[in-house]
Amino acid sequence: MQIDTRLMEQVKAVLQQFGTKYMTEDGVLKRNTVINALDKYNKDLMQALLSNKLIKDEYTEQIANTTVFKFNHFIEMFEYQEFWGNSFTKYANRIGLTNDEKFISDSDDVVLDFPYKDTVLKAGMTKEDVDKEVGADEPFLNETLAHSEISELFEPKVLVNAKRYDSDGEHESTKFHDDDNLVIKGNNLIALHSIAKKYAHNIKMIYIDVPYYFRKKIAEDTFKYNSNFQLSTWLIFLKNRLEIAKKLLAKNGSIWISINDEGMHYLKILADSVFSAKHFVGTIPRKTRNGKSDVPFNLSQDFDWLLVYTNGSEKDSVVGRSVKRKYYTTDDFPGRPWRTADLTSQRTIQERPNSNYTMINPRTGKKYPVNPKRSWAVAKETFDDWYSKGGIGFPDDYDFMSGSKPFRRVFKDEDDQKKQSSVPSDFLMNIAEELANGKATNRLGNDEITSLFSRDSFGYAKPEELLQRVINVSTTENDIVLDFFMGSATTQAVAMKMHRHFIGIEQMDYINTVSIPRLQKVIAGEQGGISKDVAWQGGGSFVYVELMEKNQGFLHDLQKATTTDELNAIYTRMKQGADLDFRADLDKYENDPERTSLSFEDQKKLLIKLLDKNQLYYNEANIDDANVRDLISDSDYQFNKSFYNGKESE
Repeated sequence: MQIDTRLMEQVKAVLQQFGTKYMTEDGVLKRNTVINALDKYNKDLMQALLSNKLIKDEYTEQIANTTVFKFNHFIEMFEYQEFWGNSFTKYANRIGLTNDEKFISDSDDVVLDFPYKDTVLKAGMTKEDVDKEVGADEPFLNETLAHSEISELFEPKVLVNAKRYDSDGEHESTKFHDDDNLVIKGNNLIALHSIAKKYAHNIKMIYIDVPYYFRKKIAEDTFKYNSNFQLSTWLIFLKNRLEIAKKLLAKNGSIWISINDEGMHYLKILADSVFSAKHFVGTIPRKTRNGKSDVPFNLSQDFDWLLVYTNGSEKDSVVGRSVKRKYYTTDDFPGRPWRTADLTSQRTIQERPNSNYTMINPRTGKKYPVNPKRSWAVAKETFDDWYSKGGIGFPDDYDFMSGSKPFRRVFKDEDDQKKQSSVPSDFLMNIAEELANGKATNRLGNDEITSLFSRDSFGYAKPEELLQRVINVSTTENDIVLDFFMGSATTQAVAMKMHRHFIGIEQMDYINTVSIPRLQKVIAGEQGGISKDVAWQGGGSFVYVELMEKNQGFLHDLQKATTTDELNAIYTRMKQGADLDFRADLDKYENDPERTSLSFEDQKKLLIKLLDKNQLYYNEANIDDANVRDLISDSDYQFNKSFYNGKESE
């Protein structure tokens, strides 16, 4: 199937002005002839190209009052192997590791390349997008060949059905305040670009539970979109979203990505390319279950992982905030709770000769010889100073102490003075008591949903305790937390209970049957999840909006149609008001003798494919156009002015 973007159509039209000089009678590009002519700056060809407004806008820049033609960028368009076929990307044929776009066998710089890497994939996630093939034929938009389509796709969209939810219920909303919590219903890639300007570099923490990648198709929780390129499509899908997420993340903010074992290593290399390897914070393990039988190789993979990245540097305070510690209160240090810490060094006594001594407890006289392989962290000449300030303790000083070695004493007031404290990389692992109670496993998250709605309304929900720990170590009160795979709203519920601001994005319809009702229950003071642990009593608010549907209306009508006459009537309206796919050839569609012999369902699918799936929503830039303004309420119009411009309309 031939694919022509608007830009390609314009280029073809210009070349056809020269008869068969640059194209054959059958419409085949004479690639080398065109490139050679451009290389020689053929005057006639150059003048014809620059006379075309779209080509001129895309491939020229004004520099010092001079129009500069981006020659190399334009030439690149003709160098794609299948320019006139249905694949126009240099990543369509190979997958491997590259450096400077060349495949490598050994290098310190590792980049994951895969088919269609240089494309944008809207990838709707509703069930209809898969089952009814709404997105099954979605084009992979390439930046070089479909720049204008991508730019329009990423334009901020009109927001409608704005509502504010608070302790008094649901209200119509005309204003948006900077400290409002926000929930958006719609495609998450498009929604992220819609909020990009407002929240750029302002999000402290992003948590996403992405669709997991599985080598084998399973019934639940698999990314089903375009199964012909399952792995590469999954990577494109995530790459597009991580790139815009990076622009939203604050300098010392962090992004936490939940991922399974099969997809983790692919995602790690992909995320390295987006955030760069130097911004990789760590891989955090999480216990998900307590063993399973009938598994490959008899090994039950009972963990998944969180990949953590930041926009900051190693010196920035990215994680650490608040860690639960056990403090002791003793008579010798009244009013100063303290904890124990290691008093040894990783260096040997040969490496630290000034720490090669036997430590003696001044109270009891008990001797503690040094370990030759781990010298004392305190030198002999500084021992008295450390001890006099309470910095060194001995197990024989206290009946409750079970250790056998001296320890470094750290007072709680010292911890409290520090903005950050050390967080071990296993802080999401389950301690013995938690394992017994099943905490932090997937089952607990599902149980939390069931307790709220008296049924299993959502599968594979993450438990609130998981998000509590992540939010605890990555944010402080009033920071903004973003989750653009909102799901059952666990992230938003925990953020509200922990007094953080939040943004949630979800396309699936359960946002109105599970996600929003759950947040309403949180406002009302529900006592599930972490509520008792944080003494949650209710309160708070959030604003709910939807991306304003455009072609989606035609799409719904087509899906509901039950007769051929209804389909024909919808098609007539589509020709007048719908945005059709740039690949659509209406003459061919209308004059195809085989079309009428198709089954009713096949005719419906054919009409669905004619719709431009990248024009499902209205651009905010067109909100004042009469044909758009008439479709939205006055309150929604005012809300858009407030959200995008920071003011009400006059």
